[in-house]
Amino acid sequence: MSYGLNSFLKKFLPKGLFYRALIIVAAPVVLLQITISAVFFDSIWIKANKGMTRSLVSEVKTLFDAYKSEEIKDVNFLTNLYKKNFDFVINIKMGEKIPKVKSDRRFSPMDRALRREMKPVFGNDYWFDTVTYIDLVDLRIQSGNEVIQVFFPKSKIAPSSVRIFVLWITLPSVILILIAILFLRNQTRPIVKLSKAAERFGRGERVDDLRPSGASEIRKATIEFDRMMKRINKHLTQRSEMLSGISHDLRTPLTRLKLQLAMTDKKDTARKMASDIDEMEKMLNDYLQYAKSQSEEDYVTIDINDLIGDILKNYEKSKYDLISDNNISIQGKKNLIRRSISNVVENGLSYGNKIFVELKKSVSSAIIIIEDNGPGVPKKEYENVFKPFYRIDKSRSLNRSGVGLGLSIAQDIVKSHGGNIVLSDSKHKGLSVKISLPF
Repeated sequence: MSYGLNSFLKKFLPKGLFYRALIIVAAPVVLLQITISAVFFDSIWIKANKGMTRSLVSEVKTLFDAYKSEEIKDVNFLTNLYKKNFDFVINIKMGEKIPKVKSDRRFSPMDRALRREMKPVFGNDYWFDTVTYIDLVDLRIQSGNEVIQVFFPKSKIAPSSVRIFVLWITLPSVILILIAILFLRNQTRPIVKLSKAAERFGRGERVDDLRPSGASEIRKATIEFDRMMKRINKHLTQRSEMLSGISHDLRTPLTRLKLQLAMTDKKDTARKMASDIDEMEKMLNDYLQYAKSQSEEDYVTIDINDLIGDILKNYEKSKYDLISDNNISIQGKKNLIRRSISNVVENGLSYGNKIFVELKKSVSSAIIIIEDNGPGVPKKEYENVFKPFYRIDKSRSLNRSGVGLGLSIAQDIVKSHGGNIVLSDSKHKGLSVKISLPF
């Protein structure tokens, strides 16, 4: 039961911390004001309205009884007295009937109170209108062939203090809520900054503007996050430097091996060994290029249309089809994004005769779909092909001329930008690679 209630509430409650905290602060104030207003309306306003309406009906009844008496002098005297002292406007309409169409409002407290007090005294021989005039009530009473029409101020049956009470009960609440909004915004701003910094760091961006602020707990969390971020950056830098150093160191013996092979007399053996050395050298070059671009490049605005156009212009037009939406830009490391897309394009052209590139825009990301008409990859191997140096020993290895780093590096780059890369079967009977990069 409680789980179902929690699930129901989660659908309607805001997701942000600021708005949830605002509800925690504002909800009790609003509920308190509603309770006070309901108690006031029920115990004070309705009772005062009922008493004023009953007093008015008594005055009208007195006037009605005096009019029915035979003393014309008393009637005129009383009528003039009501006009003078009670702000009544009294008209006697001969040979008329009260309107048959009711104009009173069913759910109006004023109309309901007047109707409740008039009915026991005059039965159904009355009619009133509280809508036509802003400050007056038009009351008509049937007396034989005549109609007694009485205009009186609405203030006689509706307490004027209601508007003042509503103003004074609403205005302080609004002021308190506005003050609470200012304080809550100041308190939640450091948490929002920390959240955005964590998001940027997760995408691989450099975060240099994080400063501890706010409450002591938030300051402590910010300081610890900054320390963790520095440790991770130090680890990544050391890994890149180590990888770069190893790659540089290995290039020297590889060069000596290539020189010795060129001088040997066994040409067949030398050719086979040279092929292995070239493969190792390509692997080292891949490592060097990736480590260098990862450590040095900053985030810039990238026009995906232009980037893909620059990549594809290196191939013959018969080798690819391009379908593209206009004006799709993202924030990222341009050389890394170029490398990831180039790896997928080269992989597709290595195992197919043609690739099919589609670029489109979703609500929050740029989507790049690259399909080929090659032999494809078995579904059970989709996760394995992203592992470094993994090769499929069947009709298709991921890179015949490479070392199995293409898709691994592509996935690492895409995920470092907060995106995703997914494999599926192509409608062209090959492999389909879908890359999603957030704006």
